[in-house]
Amino acid sequence: MLLVVGSPAGATADVGSTSPAAIQQGSGDELTLDDADTILTEVELQSDGNATVSVDYRYHIGNDSETAEQWDELEQDVNSNDQTYIDEEASSWQETLEEGENETGRDMNVSGFTVETNESTTPREYGHVQFTFDWESFAYVELNRIEAGDALTGFMLDDDTELQIGWPDTYNVTAVDPEPTTSEDNWATWDGDDAGSDAQPPKVELIEESDSANESSPEDGGPRSMPADTLAAAAVLVVVTTTAVVAGWLFRRDGDEPVTAPENGAESAESVATDAGQATMPPPELLSNEERVLQLLEKRGGRLKQQQVVSELDWTEAKTSQVVSGLREDDEIDVFRIGRENVLTVAEEEADDRSDE
Repeated sequence: MLLVVGSPAGATADVGSTSPAAIQQGSGDELTLDDADTILTEVELQSDGNATVSVDYRYHIGNDSETAEQWDELEQDVNSNDQTYIDEEASSWQETLEEGENETGRDMNVSGFTVETNESTTPREYGHVQFTFDWESFAYVELNRIEAGDALTGFMLDDDTELQIGWPDTYNVTAVDPEPTTSEDNWATWDGDDAGSDAQPPKVELIEESDSANESSPEDGGPRSMPADTLAAAAVLVVVTTTAVVAGWLFRRDGDEPVTAPENGAESAESVATDAGQATMPPPELLSNEERVLQLLEKRGGRLKQQQVVSELDWTEAKTSQVVSGLREDDEIDVFRIGRENVLTVAEEEADDRSDE
């Protein structure tokens, strides 16, 4: 996932007075980090919640020879004093990280800071001072759900900054706040000029799409169609088995005394199912969402994939994830991963209680 933001809260206004260029040169004629025309930060989010962050300070050089000369001086200063610049940038982001830890309760860490300079000519001529570092536990991850943005609680979206959040093709957005300025495909953009000086970073929730649909393909090793002769043999076996079960039940019902079977064999089979307690479940419309999942889980022998819940209950993946998370928090079910699939099972305590009954 790609996240593009501005600069650490409290750092933008102070960068000019604390940046190495300002300290070493001490003149208002030279460019500093605070003089950047735009500040762009890219956060490449990983599935485990860690991220690689890139902060790009951009200077529009254009055809202004004086600005071009100032950029050359800044570029030389950064390359000559790279560690000093790195220390200043790391200090600013450390403050943002600490505020994020207080807000989220997650242990985080930023490390591996580097800095480089370069120039680009598209769409206009720019000079770039770009910092890169790793952010551990940037996002909250729960199975196939990712929540991003809370780590930037101390981040302010200022003028001349831009905030853009993107995500991999395998994820869908289920919630975002506030509304982005623009959005297209798998990215959204917030413009600091439009958001105002007190704008906070957005919160985004993502759900990973399941590729279980591919499992039904024979090429992928999924279920295959049974030959006609196999289906016919199976049908005969079902009829024979059902007849035997019904006959045995008729002779067992009142000791050894036989009971006359109804003329309609289908009605007989239905009465067997009812007496066995298999048709006593209430209709789905009378069940809560949680009860519907537990009922489906019980029908499947206490184990099924989360995507089966989506398909059989005709729910969205977001709704299914929310209900499953609630059941998991209430210790009603256990959830674990097999590859990229979530698998639901009856919680061990629940299973023990049922076995005791």
